[in-house]
Amino acid sequence: MNDLSPFAVSHVRPLDPAKFRDPLVTARGEARAEVAMTGLATLWINTGTLCNLACRTCYIESSPRNDALVYISLAEAEAYLDEALALGTREIGFTGGEPFMNPDMIAMLGAALERGFEVLMLTNAMRPMQRFEADLLDLQQAHGERLTMRVSLDHYSQPIHEAERGPGTWDKAIAGARWLSDQGFRLAIAGRQLPGEDEAQARDGYAALFEQAGLKVDAGLVVFPEMDATADVPEITTACWDILGKSPDSIMCASSRMVVKRKGGARPVVAACTLIPYDPQFTMGDTLAEASRPVRLNHPHCARFCVLGGASCSA
Repeated sequence: MNDLSPFAVSHVRPLDPAKFRDPLVTARGEARAEVAMTGLATLWINTGTLCNLACRTCYIESSPRNDALVYISLAEAEAYLDEALALGTREIGFTGGEPFMNPDMIAMLGAALERGFEVLMLTNAMRPMQRFEADLLDLQQAHGERLTMRVSLDHYSQPIHEAERGPGTWDKAIAGARWLSDQGFRLAIAGRQLPGEDEAQARDGYAALFEQAGLKVDAGLVVFPEMDATADVPEITTACWDILGKSPDSIMCASSRMVVKRKGGARPVVAACTLIPYDPQFTMGDTLAEASRPVRLNHPHCARFCVLGGASCSA
């Protein structure tokens, strides 16, 4: 599970094959935009791509069989947590796959909280999470004010949610979210806005669901727009910042990075962002210090999700 599942897989390329080929210039020969790092506010740790679900449009293609990103270990994660602590990082986000498939997940969660980080935990709230209810309650009692559990619901209606995640997934996800709510966890929901549905409609639909299901969503609702990965998108040039009235500092990769461990790799590496874990041009280095260099926006997701979509994965 990942709460960006409304977005298409990162292997999908733009319709125009001339675009997003050169990291320095666009297809029209204009200087490609880049984003300099302003500081590491959020460090994401990908716990592995294995998941109990195989969602229809999962951007990272998580499934019960996809181990393209293998489980990161507690020791590997702790090395990055210590480096992040020294850099003044505020937030650690855990994502997958379904993070609770990783056997070291509870230990990694505890390690992040014990170091004083705010932690954003992404989950589908189904059986993998429910196996660890006692451990989660212990962490909530000790560090609850800094732990946010973000549960993905692909829509506020059961049919659309299950069209994405599979039959029988709705009741299990709602039950897991209700347990978190009833136990006093800081609960957030990641939802989806369908084509033809404006954000206000989506939020009203989710609000009605929360009331009906008895969910106290005190850490907020994040609504991601539906995005068509087959649609052509413009390349982002250095001139776009002024044209769009945007600052590169507002883009996700200005303040976040994600640690991944690719299958066959000797050790984890740091990727530019959560959306592009496989593309080697977005591998920034082995350490967080190495990964602080600027990111050239040479991928459709850079335009589709971040610059034009205005979205971010963090809290």
